[in-house]
Amino acid sequence: MHSTAASPPPPPTPPQTLDQITHLLSHLLTHSHSIKSFPSRWQTIRSKLAYLTSSISSISDSPHWSENPLLQTLLPNLLQTLHRVQSLSTQCSDPDFPVGKLLMQSDLDMAANWLSKQSQDIDLLLRSGVLRQSNAIVLSQPPPGSDKEDLGFFIRDLFTRLQIGGVEFKKKAMESLLHLLENEEKAATVVSKEGNVSYLIHLLDLNAHPSIREQAITAVSILASASEQSRKCVFEEGGLGPLLRIIESGSMGLKEKAAMAVEAITTDVDNAWAIMAYGGVSVLIDACRSGSLTLQEHSVGALRNVAVVEDVRNALTEEGAVPVVVPILVSGTVKAREKTANLMAILAASGEFFRALIIQERGLQGLLLLLHESTCLDTLEHVLRAIYSLSATDSTSRTLSVSTSFIIQIAELIKPGNVLLQQICASILANLSISDGNKRAIAGCMPALVKLMESPKPDGLQEVAAKALVMLLTVKSNRKELVRDEKSVMRLAQMLDPKYELVSKKFPLAVVAAIMAGGSTGCRKRLVAAGAYAHVQRLAEAEDMEGITEKETDPGPPRQKVKGGFPLDFSNR
Repeated sequence: MHSTAASPPPPPTPPQTLDQITHLLSHLLTHSHSIKSFPSRWQTIRSKLAYLTSSISSISDSPHWSENPLLQTLLPNLLQTLHRVQSLSTQCSDPDFPVGKLLMQSDLDMAANWLSKQSQDIDLLLRSGVLRQSNAIVLSQPPPGSDKEDLGFFIRDLFTRLQIGGVEFKKKAMESLLHLLENEEKAATVVSKEGNVSYLIHLLDLNAHPSIREQAITAVSILASASEQSRKCVFEEGGLGPLLRIIESGSMGLKEKAAMAVEAITTDVDNAWAIMAYGGVSVLIDACRSGSLTLQEHSVGALRNVAVVEDVRNALTEEGAVPVVVPILVSGTVKAREKTANLMAILAASGEFFRALIIQERGLQGLLLLLHESTCLDTLEHVLRAIYSLSATDSTSRTLSVSTSFIIQIAELIKPGNVLLQQICASILANLSISDGNKRAIAGCMPALVKLMESPKPDGLQEVAAKALVMLLTVKSNRKELVRDEKSVMRLAQMLDPKYELVSKKFPLAVVAAIMAGGSTGCRKRLVAAGAYAHVQRLAEAEDMEGITEKETDPGPPRQKVKGGFPLDFSNR
């Protein structure tokens, strides 16, 4: 407001303020109708005064309005504005008042804007419902385990203070909000429903007060990580773009919190596409290249999340992600190495181009080192999936096939343990060209492979277990060792039983054929003793071999038939 307006009187004490505002509003509404100058502007001001009259009436009807500390600032400020409006009304009513037309128009526009802002603040306070509850209850932190209604009331009060209070009010509100989010499990979900998350994201802007902005970033990071509902709310209210900008140009501490939030947001596949819309791929790659270990961990985690989208995978290669992230397999934190291995597994399974790029950047060496050093099952799973995909490349297959230490480690993981790891390891073994010496070195995993053949889940496990076993049984000493294991022989015989339906017969038939391929009388006798011959004979007689056998080319006794290309000869010749 310009100096042409008279200086307003000092604000009255709080108990008097509401009455004075009510009186002044009534006077201004009546007087404004008689003002002839600038009628359109006074019509705008009059509508705002009328709206404020209704709001002030609602305040006076609230039983605890006088206890609310926000009103102790809002009401005096409103009274001061109304005194300025009164001064302007006096000037506009005096035709001899020496004020320039443009200057008065500016003063009236400013007065209307002030009234709008104060009206919005009062409305926000009224909508929160905090004026209808005692101040002592409003200010108290809800104890752990409070119901959602109490939490909701407290959160509405916090966000009211956050939006219309001064800097100190905002700081205290943010401190209370952070304390609640960090100590109350369901607080994030209630905040996403009862709080104004959009305003919280607005505080991420560089123009916000530095300490409040830092608190807001922490709060948004917690919300993004706490629950599906709060994470969805942060994304839908436009949080991803500001968070990426913070990763790009904020201080290291703020970058780390923002990256944590981005990683959480991108766990929802539907949000992954938005990373490209905000130019986030290059931002995250740069963070992996030059950030702290914590920033690197969350950034590579976000890249892992979005790599499931084909367009994003293409962008990763275009932006040069692979040379940046491969070294993290060796130098990152434990969690960063795991997430990088997961990213490598996703990329390696996506096609020959990605596999060649990973191999070119020595990704295989990093994966093998991590396989040797890690004891975390999740990390091992990601590493093994990546290695399995890379083994489709001839150069990698040759490298792995001659690595005795790798083959022995894979065989050890096949022994009783995590079924997913067993399946991946069996798949790797089945695809390698292993020397007879290495086959003998890992003969100890054969009983585990036989046992895996009994497992109907996960899909494909029986097949890869049978393939790996048949490959190992090309060595005579392995055949003899397997049939000496009574449990394995009994399992194979049981799987051949026509009544046993959990296993397709082609798998145990292939293994039995591999055992008998060398013509060992001892092996044959053990299989016969376990009942394998009887089951095979019944299968043949019942013609239960459809889909897994070839047409007989040499009619004769069932014991001499050729099934599926495997000589099932149990005779003692």
